[in-house]
Amino acid sequence: AVVSTQSGHYAGNRSIDPMSEIVTGVGAYEVIYAAITAFINEGDEAVVIEPHFDCYAGDMDLSGGKLVRVPLRPTGDAKYAKNWTLDREEFEAAFSERTKMLITTTPHNPIGKIFTKEELEYIGSVCKKHNVIILSDEVYERVVFDDNEHVRIASLPGMWERCLTVGSAGKTFSVTGWKIGWALGPANLISQLQHVSSCSTFTAPTLLQEAVAGAFEYERSVAHTDDAYFKWLPAKLQQNCQMLSDAFSEIGCVPVWPDGGYFMIVDTANMGWDFSDLKTGRCYDVDCVKWLTREFKLATIPISVFYGNKNRHLAAKYIRVCCAKSDETIVRACQIIRSLKKQ
Repeated sequence: AVVSTQSGHYAGNRSIDPMSEIVTGVGAYEVIYAAITAFINEGDEAVVIEPHFDCYAGDMDLSGGKLVRVPLRPTGDAKYAKNWTLDREEFEAAFSERTKMLITTTPHNPIGKIFTKEELEYIGSVCKKHNVIILSDEVYERVVFDDNEHVRIASLPGMWERCLTVGSAGKTFSVTGWKIGWALGPANLISQLQHVSSCSTFTAPTLLQEAVAGAFEYERSVAHTDDAYFKWLPAKLQQNCQMLSDAFSEIGCVPVWPDGGYFMIVDTANMGWDFSDLKTGRCYDVDCVKWLTREFKLATIPISVFYGNKNRHLAAKYIRVCCAKSDETIVRACQIIRSLKKQ
């Protein structure tokens, strides 16, 4: 079912062999682990676009590899995720003879940026020059806002043969506890992930795979109609993001409007909150989210945890909020946010 929905979306309008060009796993988490374990050895390096999902670092540590982090930096109006971009000189300098892999995410977690075709063409050209594998985490591919377009880097000319494209049933159908993920790519790369998987979890639960397949088949039957979940989901999450954005803006925070995904980051610098008297030795944003959770029951995530030590200062006063919540939770969160204006 995954193959049938993805075939035709890659370079040369290619079909995908379900026996050799896809591997399923216990969530995208396992598939990412399998990819890094398969191709990263002691002393190897992987370039990662920062901020990044935390599991990449843990998986690299287990393989004895090193992450070389290149941050997205705000250019122009920082209130829009699309304006967080790579410094090309900095990006190219990150590659060396030790580089075996690039890890990237689009739509991006936590920034919410969707990389444009032009940006992906540039990223792909650098990877091709250095002959590295691209691990493209695209679990939020179905959550695209406004008139943005999700472009699969593996769909670009010359990229299929070096790309592993990761997907997630949990993010696609909002069933994160099911833990069904997959990677698509050329047979010579996928076979190595299959080997790692067979030596670890061996297989993802068959019943859940059957259920996910049924969901995909149903979506195909209602595509482009009002019954399509893939039509409802991004519209609903965009509505939730707008409600949260409005609430934060009203109290003086600066939300960064996402191109897509589950999350939105918010700059709290204008609030004048000061936690230095706590003397915890932690980053500001960590103390901030603990305070918001403890005192107001508003759970958010500190952005500093998505960075290495070198670039952590770039998002020192940002927090991440999740838009994939029930109507009741979003309404209550907005009420709490507006009450913070008095603090």
